[in-house]
Amino acid sequence: MRRLYLQVYGMVVAILVVFTLLIGLAWSVIGPSHDEGRRLFQGVAAVLARALPAPDAPPADAQAALELLARDLDADITLRDANGRPIAHVGELLPAPDPSELERGTMHRQRKTSFALRLPDGRTIAAFRPHEHAGWVVGVSALAAAIALGAYPITRRITRRLERLRAQVEALGAGDLAARVEVRGADEIADLARSFNRAAERIEKLVAAQRATLASASHELRSPLARIRVAIELLGGDEGAELRARVARDIAELDDLIGELLLASRLEALVPGQALERREPIDLLGLAAEEASHGGGAVAGEAVTLVGDRALLRRLVRNLLENARRHAGGAEVELEVAKLGPGRARIRVSDRGPGVPESERERIFEPFHRRAGAAETRDGGFGLGLALVRQIARHHGGEARCRPREGGGTVFEADLGGVT
Repeated sequence: MRRLYLQVYGMVVAILVVFTLLIGLAWSVIGPSHDEGRRLFQGVAAVLARALPAPDAPPADAQAALELLARDLDADITLRDANGRPIAHVGELLPAPDPSELERGTMHRQRKTSFALRLPDGRTIAAFRPHEHAGWVVGVSALAAAIALGAYPITRRITRRLERLRAQVEALGAGDLAARVEVRGADEIADLARSFNRAAERIEKLVAAQRATLASASHELRSPLARIRVAIELLGGDEGAELRARVARDIAELDDLIGELLLASRLEALVPGQALERREPIDLLGLAAEEASHGGGAVAGEAVTLVGDRALLRRLVRNLLENARRHAGGAEVELEVAKLGPGRARIRVSDRGPGVPESERERIFEPFHRRAGAAETRDGGFGLGLALVRQIARHHGGEARCRPREGGGTVFEADLGGVT
């Protein structure tokens, strides 16, 4: 997989390789080896010795020859005798070179690099070109420009992908929930784009679910309110007592619905796995037995202690039992608590009802989803019970699912974490 840091590292290595090759090429042209350089310096020194007057010639002759040489080389030149005393010079008087400088052919004084040689007769000559570094400056500048131009397409490609990602983030922030980033490559930027797309898709689904929940809640609230309104208008008749009882049931139904809506909203605001508001050790089997005793049901299993929110777990068990009783057709509902392994437990509620079609086994956990015909009955529920079961299970580090029961019926399972 091509990672971003490998691309950047490869780019740097490539630049260094190119730079090294160019330096090597330049050195192969202008920088001979030590032995070759020594032979070259000796040859140049011999040529200069023949071009200059003999050591015992008058200083005027040496000065004249030096002026011709300086004009041809366009340099400052200083000629010294074997003892280092100046014989003649053109331009700036250059310092006397020491033996090590004569060995390598150059000397560095006062931030200047001069050419220095020992002639066969013992004299020394040093030459300095005031503009000798200009060529190097131009060469290095050209090399830097070439490296910059070579690196630009790579860096621009990386930053352009980041700019596209930023544009889509801004679009999502502006309210375009359909904003997505085109995924290219297989590096960190591509991973970031995929993460953004997953987050944007999750946000879009959450907002859509919220809107659907609000719309469904508005619809569900109208039915009991309408019945209350009609009942109030008829309270003055002979059936006032019966109507008041019906009003009381409708108000209780409305109160239950509002309670479930508030709980669903509170759970939806929490991130799954986030610490719950209240956590305490709970005897899961004992809690299940308490809830089953209110409406009947066989309870079995093993004692399990779980750290969690007692009120939420009680609501989970109650919703599972009520859902099973509603569809069991009068048959007994069975509840079992089992320990799955380290830190895990399962609540299993089984009934002998008509069962849930495979296509509905996930949809029944959606808020306000009810199977055909359930919405027209007073005991069909609101469609929030199982949605709450899944939310509570997830906030306890688990999951809720529905599967068919062998021999007919349905089994609802809620896996939970936090078992001690």
